[in-house]
Formats: sequence, structure tokens, C-alpha cells
Amino acid sequence: MTARMRQTTWALWGMARPVIMLSVILVYIYGALIAWALGGGFDAAAFAWGFAALLLVSLSIHYTNEYADYATDALTRLTPYSGGSGVLPSGQVPRALALQAAWVTLIGGLIVAVIALWLGLLSPVVLLLLIAGAVGGWQYSLAPLKLAWRGWGEADNAFLGGLLLPVYAAAAQTDSIDPRVIAACVPFMLLDFTNLLATTWADRHADAQVGKFTLATQHTPGRLRAIYAATALIYTLSWLLLAAPIWGGVAALPTPVIVGGFAVLPLVIWGFSRYTRTESPFPSVFTMIALLLVQMGAWLWVGAASPPA
Repeated sequence: MTARMRQTTWALWGMARPVIMLSVILVYIYGALIAWALGGGFDAAAFAWGFAALLLVSLSIHYTNEYADYATDALTRLTPYSGGSGVLPSGQVPRALALQAAWVTLIGGLIVAVIALWLGLLSPVVLLLLIAGAVGGWQYSLAPLKLAWRGWGEADNAFLGGLLLPVYAAAAQTDSIDPRVIAACVPFMLLDFTNLLATTWADRHADAQVGKFTLATQHTPGRLRAIYAATALIYTLSWLLLAAPIWGGVAALPTPVIVGGFAVLPLVIWGFSRYTRTESPFPSVFTMIALLLVQMGAWLWVGAASPPA
């Protein structure tokens, strides 16, 4: 391998944002765990093909974001969770490489999904969810919508990563969209939104300089904290609703799952207390990851206690 090839390989690895890709992998496993625990069984081939398609499409979304955020990433301070990878502003590789890689990985992911559909390993529902995720992910950064530049990026990203992704993973196992999976993932989507409020807050000055109008660039700290608090309140109310015995006389979700949702409330309060008062998005990021891990453990417990027939 030549020095140029090594440089390009490391650049592509860096722009893939491995830390964030790890969270994508965990959320995919999370969705599959929910399907298994709810009696959907586990299909290893569907899991593998669904993951391969998702991995490539997710890479394409990261590369489009790196391409679109070239100017703002050159101005911001890098953290593990915000500010981009820093690869393109460093001049290691031409900016066009990111867009080229995005197209290659997008097409590759869709080809993998179509082959799996042709083999009968994934259903049309899964392919449609993957396409929806690809469109939403690309439109986060690129024209014509450029949602992240027009104040809709946080909502778009939370929907894609917090709801659509685990529903996709569950659908890969069951060939359908289960309303119980959607209900289980709504609270996670809400904390994903607060996480994105925190990460865009860290980038607000750089974003404002290049005309990227995130929520953090458009609203005062007081209003942003009100949005954060409202989201945290809805998160709490969602668990209360899911725990209420109004769904045929029982709670909508298993008790360990609901207990796990309430268990992270102290972290939610901590994240709110630090939001806009520190540059680091760590409290909100940690809270979201904590909920994800707690929920994965809870669904694993439920599935192990009541293995599907």
C-alpha cells in the first residue's frame, strides 16, 4: 500500500466517525433485542444482512455530513461528539473524496439490501425503511432540504437515530413494523433529541459564522433550556403513559423496561442542569448512552426470562 493509499484509508476511517458509528451499532442491536424479547425470535442471517446494508448507508450519511460541514468544521473545536472529524479541514485529502465515498457507500448499501430482498432474507418493509433513512440522512446535510442548516436537523437526526434505526433493526427480524417497538423507542428518541441540542450548542459559534442555522444559533440560552426541559418532561410523561394499566388492563411494555426508563431520570436532570452552562455536550451524551445500555439490559432480561417459542 502506497503512502497516498494509506492516507486516504485513514481519512475515510476518520470521516466515518468511529465513536458515533459504535452508537449506530448499539442501537441496531437494541432494536433486534426488542424484537427478540417480544417474541419475534432471532434470525442471524437477517441480522447480518440488515446490519451490512445499514453500516454502508450510515457511512454514506457521515461522509455527506463531513462534506457539507467543511466550513463550519474548520472553525469549531473538535470533541468526540461534535465538530466533525477534522479530516477535511486538515487538508489531508480533497473535499470531493467525502462526497465520492458517500455515493459509493450509499449505492453499496442499497445493493446489499436488494440482494438480501432477492434472497428472501429481508422484506420490502426493511428496504423501504432503509431508503427512508438514507433520504433523511442525506437531506440532513445536502440540498434541496439541508435540514441541519434550517433548524430542523436536530429533529431529523433524533427521528432517524432514535426511532427509525431501531424500528429498522426490529423489522429485519420480524418483516413488519410492530407498534410496541415504536412505543419502546419514543423515549430514547426524546433523549437523543436532547443529546443533539447539546452537541449543536457546542458548535453554535462556528455554525453561525457560516450560516448554518441550528436551534442553538437561532434561540437564546433561556429558550433552548425551555426546549430541553419540555423534552425531558415529555420523556417522563411517556414512561408514565407506557406504565399505566390502560393497554388492555396492563402496561404497554414489560416492567423491567419501564423501571429502566425511570432509572435514568437523575441523569436527565443532570444533563438539563449543565445544558448551555458548559461547552461540553458530555452530560447529555452520557445520559442518552446510559438509557440505551439500560434499555438493552432490560430487554435482554425480558427475553431471557420469557424466551420465544
